[in-house]
Amino acid sequence: MTWNLKPVRYFFSSDKKLSRAIHNIFGFYPGNIYLYRLAFLHKSAGSDTVQGIKINNERLEFLGDAILDAVTAEYLFRTFPLKDEGFLTEMRSKLVNRSQLNKLSQKMGLTQLIQLDPDSQNVYRSFHGDAFEALVGAIYMDRGYEFTRRIVLDRIIKRYFNLDDLIQQELNYKSRIIEWAQKERKHISFHLVAEKGSGYRKLYVVEVRLGETAVAQGQDHSIKGAEQNAAEKAWNKLNPDQENRAGA
Repeated sequence: MTWNLKPVRYFFSSDKKLSRAIHNIFGFYPGNIYLYRLAFLHKSAGSDTVQGIKINNERLEFLGDAILDAVTAEYLFRTFPLKDEGFLTEMRSKLVNRSQLNKLSQKMGLTQLIQLDPDSQNVYRSFHGDAFEALVGAIYMDRGYEFTRRIVLDRIIKRYFNLDDLIQQELNYKSRIIEWAQKERKHISFHLVAEKGSGYRKLYVVEVRLGETAVAQGQDHSIKGAEQNAAEKAWNKLNPDQENRAGA
């Protein structure tokens, strides 16, 4: 396939190691290597700014998260034509929840490529998954949607996941409480209500609301982590008699 061909400029690139790593993992050489360098640059290690915008992987992470959701949703929609929305939502969460992406990033060998302030490794527990999402965003910007879709399906989902096992697996707290709200015909929402501190040690505070009523708050060094913490507290409060196990 043409996307396995090594571009001539690869031989003169200072990013030879990164290019080779991307090829070994995904089977193609990057076009715009800057995007891939950026995907692995955590905010704790990125200090430069351009026109007031900090140079790190957060914008690519935002994009990759959306692309990953779209590809996964379509794949599940086609794979399970007789399943309802609740099942599809649950399965998508099992594929792309933060804990799952953290483990997937480590399995694929992406951790060694991430640029991170060593002192922040215990602060940011989700940096593995964040970099994975940023990498998906980089592939999309470099090669387009259809190419990225094939990579996600063939090199990630079909290679690293067993759908039968996932069906039996428990769900993470945020998705569990969303599914519960859908079944109970209630409106559940997550709101960022405060930010504490500054820099890469900033804490985010997220509140879970049932309708207009605040149920619980959680905090973490990432918004997604704060959402999970708040969701766990809300789940325990709303379902005190149920077994409190969430999927990995």
